[in-house]
Amino acid sequence: MPTITKQYKFCAAHRYWNDQWSDVKNREIFGKDIKLHGHNYLLDITVFGPINQHSGFIINIKELNYLVKERVLEILDHSQIDKDIIWFKNRQPSTENLVIFIWNQIADKMPKPAKLYSVILRETPTIYTTYFGPEKT
Repeated sequence: MPTITKQYKFCAAHRYWNDQWSDVKNREIFGKDIKLHGHNYLLDITVFGPINQHSGFIINIKELNYLVKERVLEILDHSQIDKDIIWFKNRQPSTENLVIFIWNQIADKMPKPAKLYSVILRETPTIYTTYFGPEKT
């Protein structure tokens, strides 16, 4: 079955810190990332499903754009992830946790019969995380 991927961009800040650890351990594990810093994230949303015979599309990109804008970008863009988003209250704002957050925001809202296949989030040119959902892990 074919997939289609749409890429989005957003900017957000975060810092890593675990209140249950000492300052020394936080510095050992997180290094300079204990300081507030930001990223220009690239987000790939991949969808799969049957191709509509009339449109030739798996999903109407306008509908996907609206969903991602409302449920992801308007929440994450220009936020301080660890402070502004309650889901991260007891979680590190890592790309590993971010892809799960993003999946949870859109997977069950995907216009049928299309289904979310994967979420890929690139934090830097050399670091990205891929998530295929809870049932595929």
